[in-house]
Amino acid sequence: MELCVTEERWQAIITNDASYDDQFFYAVKTTKIFCRPSCKSKPPKWDNVRIFQQANEAIREGFRPCKRCKPTGQRLPDREWVAQITDYIDAHYSEKLTLAHLADMCHGSPYHLQRTFKRIKDMTPVEYMQQKRINKAKQLLVHSGKTIAAISAEVGMPNTPYFITLFKKTTGTTPSEYRQLHKHQ
Repeated sequence: MELCVTEERWQAIITNDASYDDQFFYAVKTTKIFCRPSCKSKPPKWDNVRIFQQANEAIREGFRPCKRCKPTGQRLPDREWVAQITDYIDAHYSEKLTLAHLADMCHGSPYHLQRTFKRIKDMTPVEYMQQKRINKAKQLLVHSGKTIAAISAEVGMPNTPYFITLFKKTTGTTPSEYRQLHKHQ
């Protein structure tokens, strides 16, 4: 049964009050993760919180257990955790994302995130994010008339010279050359 976000429950969440751990679980709509009130993760926004009486209710609604506080008592399998991180990067690649931010959003440590992601995906989270950005830039180069600087900013890389360097390192051509080679395909 879903419960209301009361001021008392909100205070329990933002103060990580362990005395509420057996009374409810909270889920965060934006991350699709649910936690115990005592979880030390970054506090969510009030509007993004849903409250559940039981962990299995949150799971039925499509939320995943937090890696940090383990609300079901079990560890989330590494492949599922990495899939969750990958989904987050896919949805937010154009934003400024750091390893620390990703770890915080996905309720783990940066070190564990880096190591686990590399083992599962055979690349680091940063390499995955760069690949995502370059692939989106390729689409924009071929299918839009936007400037290189505009594309660079749109894919989350506002430093245009760095974008051009990374693009060339990744594809073997500059963005302008890529656009010329693929424009009429």
